[in-house]
Amino acid sequence: MQSKILLLEDDVSLSDTIKQFLTHLDYEVIQAFDALEAEDALYESHFDLMLLDIKVPYKNGFDFLSGVRKSGNDTPAIFITSLHSVTDVTRGFDAGCDDYIRKPFSLKELKVRVESLLKRQFGSHTEKVLINENFEFDAPNLTLYKHDEAIKLKNKEVQLLKLFLANPNRTLHKSEIFEALWEYGEEPNEGSLRTYIKVLRSHLGKETIETVKNVGYIYVKK
Repeated sequence: MQSKILLLEDDVSLSDTIKQFLTHLDYEVIQAFDALEAEDALYESHFDLMLLDIKVPYKNGFDFLSGVRKSGNDTPAIFITSLHSVTDVTRGFDAGCDDYIRKPFSLKELKVRVESLLKRQFGSHTEKVLINENFEFDAPNLTLYKHDEAIKLKNKEVQLLKLFLANPNRTLHKSEIFEALWEYGEEPNEGSLRTYIKVLRSHLGKETIETVKNVGYIYVKK
C-alpha cells in the first residue's frame, strides 16, 4: 500500500519536481496550490503525511496547520519553506509540525525526512508491532503475523488494523474509519466495515475490538 502525501506548494515548478521525485519513490502525491485546495483535499481523503509551504495563498501554512490540528487531525506534517529564522521555526512547531526543512533543500534530504517521519508511526523497518503474545504487525510490509506465520488480509482489513494500532483504547467513529479506508469517490459501506471487523476479531479475538453502539469501535490495548 502506497503512503499518501498531501503537498501544499504554490510554486508550480517546485511542486511538480517534488511530486515527480516522490512518485518515483512509490508515494502517492496529491498537489494543492493554495490553502483552500489543501483543506478540500484533507476533507476528501486520508493522508499519511503533509508537506506544507508556508507562504501560500488564502491562508499561510502556520494558520492552515494550526486549524488542521484544532480539528483533531494529527497527520504528520513537514514545513518546507524559505523562512529561516528561529522565530519562524518555533512558530512552525507551535502550529503542530513534526519537522521543518529550509529551502533550498536537496531531494535526497527530503527523501530522508519523509522516510524518517513515516517510520515513526510504527517504528523502524526492522521492527514489528507487538499486538499480544500471539500476534505481531509488520507495519512497513503491512503484514499480520501469528508467531512466524503470515496471515493474508485484504487491503482494507490491513488499513483498518493499521488505524486501530495507531489509536489504541480510543473510540473511532464510523465516519472516521470510512474516511481512512475509502478513497474519494468510493461509497463507504457499513456492511463491508462489519465484515472487516469480523475478520480482524476472528484472528485477534473478539475482545480485542469492542463495538460502541451507533458510534464506532474501540481497539482494546491492555
